[in-house]
Amino acid sequence: MEAVIFDLDGVLVDSERTWDEVRRAVVAEHGGTWLPESTRALQGMSTPEWARYLVEKLGTRLTPGEAATLVVKRMAARYAEKPPLIEGGVEVVRAVADRWPVAIASSSPPLLIKGYLDVTGLPVAVAVSSEQVGAGKPAPDVYLRAAELLDVPAADCAAVEDSTNGLKSAMAAGMAVYAVPNPHFPPDPEVLKEVTAVVDGITALPAALGTA
Repeated sequence: MEAVIFDLDGVLVDSERTWDEVRRAVVAEHGGTWLPESTRALQGMSTPEWARYLVEKLGTRLTPGEAATLVVKRMAARYAEKPPLIEGGVEVVRAVADRWPVAIASSSPPLLIKGYLDVTGLPVAVAVSSEQVGAGKPAPDVYLRAAELLDVPAADCAAVEDSTNGLKSAMAAGMAVYAVPNPHFPPDPEVLKEVTAVVDGITALPAALGTA
């Protein structure tokens, strides 16, 4: 292993519920209908993808661009108040970065990734949003791009993920995948069977990687 690539939402920031709350509110306010499968379906989508989903699948009476702008604006306001950092996450990234180059490969827009990094000051070598690549998770694009920018073969990277689509994305990229299951939106048990290791909380990651 030559590098470690972290997902952001659900791994380092407890934001999956916030995304869910904000998107649900926007859909409800603008005439759409939330579906039982929408929460899981949206996890890992890039901003253009989930904005189209809110409009085309859920019937939100906005353009995809308007939906994206409104949701991201509300998320940025939440982050400005105080990013919902997962306890121990910052310390874990610092510990891992002492040994390997570290990257973030996230479905969050660049604005929110930057907000997180500005608040934490973490030594992250590369940060990639799925907005900046061809497709969101479960496609492997964002992980492959992060590995490319690190100048490390994807097969020599470890990925840290929490959601079904995120785990599928990292596995499709050919990486060793460490699952930190999201307690609020647990990943598919069948997908968990395929990962390199399942970690009981982010603070247990260094031991799983062999740094503790």
